[in-house]
Amino acid sequence: MGNKTPLFQCHVDAGAKIVDFGGWDMPLHYGSQLEEHHVVRNSAGAFDVSHMTVVDVGGADAKIFLQALLANDVARLKEEGKALYSAMLNDEGGVVDDLITYYLGPDRYRVVVNASTRDKDLAWINAQARAFNVEIEERSNLAMIAVQGPTARELAADILDPAWREAALALRPFFGLEAGDWFIARTGYTGEDGWEIMLPSEEAAEFWENCSRAGIQPIGLGARDTLRLEAGLNLYGSDMDESVSPLEAGMGWTIAWEPEDRKFVGRTALETMRENSQRQKFSGLLLEGKGVLRDHMRVVVGGRADGEITSGGFSPTLQRSIAMARLPAGDYDSAKVDVRGRLLDVRVVKLPFVRNGKTKIEL
Repeated sequence: MGNKTPLFQCHVDAGAKIVDFGGWDMPLHYGSQLEEHHVVRNSAGAFDVSHMTVVDVGGADAKIFLQALLANDVARLKEEGKALYSAMLNDEGGVVDDLITYYLGPDRYRVVVNASTRDKDLAWINAQARAFNVEIEERSNLAMIAVQGPTARELAADILDPAWREAALALRPFFGLEAGDWFIARTGYTGEDGWEIMLPSEEAAEFWENCSRAGIQPIGLGARDTLRLEAGLNLYGSDMDESVSPLEAGMGWTIAWEPEDRKFVGRTALETMRENSQRQKFSGLLLEGKGVLRDHMRVVVGGRADGEITSGGFSPTLQRSIAMARLPAGDYDSAKVDVRGRLLDVRVVKLPFVRNGKTKIEL
């Protein structure tokens, strides 16, 4: 038996198929992963993401600590509630984890890291914090529910505290709002609009049930994975890890090179990698015929070294097999993938495949 979120019994009562995910007992689906995927693309779904780790960072050195810890620069966060996507790197420039940081106010930040990397992330953060005047607090008292889809915010607004409803609806993308003991952020992991809501664990089940009554259908981790794949969103442990730099994981845009005198962990290694014109690139793949692209399949590019699929699967929205892959450097738009000994044609495309319900590539 693994760790359980405050919503575990809700999932069991709803007939969810429970699987292990990073040491947590989580719902894979509630009957049909395919149906749940379409629900989020077309209306509204609710995800239990309480297994994610919420960490508050405060103190006089909070800003300069996070400037040293992260490849992106929290100095860019000028307005309260603004969020920043970034990575924590090791000295070799590999990704320790990817995360979102929210600016809560002077000397106050909230960081949300992945569930499967909780222990090593907390150990890394605390080790790096020793040289700074900061306080690190894991908020294990909070649950986290994501409502995602084109009608998610509209439906969820009706079950929010009226005192916060208008402000929540006014949030711009990648902004959050402290609403008493709750935190409402216009962020997500599906390529659709919505909120990620952090709330006291003891209030999570009631809010979850209220979401269902409001027409927001429970969605499992299976659909969450196909949604994020279509949206071109990385999964830690598949698309990057401590052996992969953000430059080779499609995350170059999350590195703040300026100002040049900001020293962050991994910067020296990244600067060397940046000068390497032969470093691998990160792209999307669209299978031209029938078949399914899977993680770790070999990508064959004529006259170049092989690449590898990092995340692959069937796209319910496109009705085609798609993948994200680390590929040899160069300018080309086609390749082949070794599928059980057969070399199948794929088109190399720019990510994402789908965003806000719209197909972003030519089929």
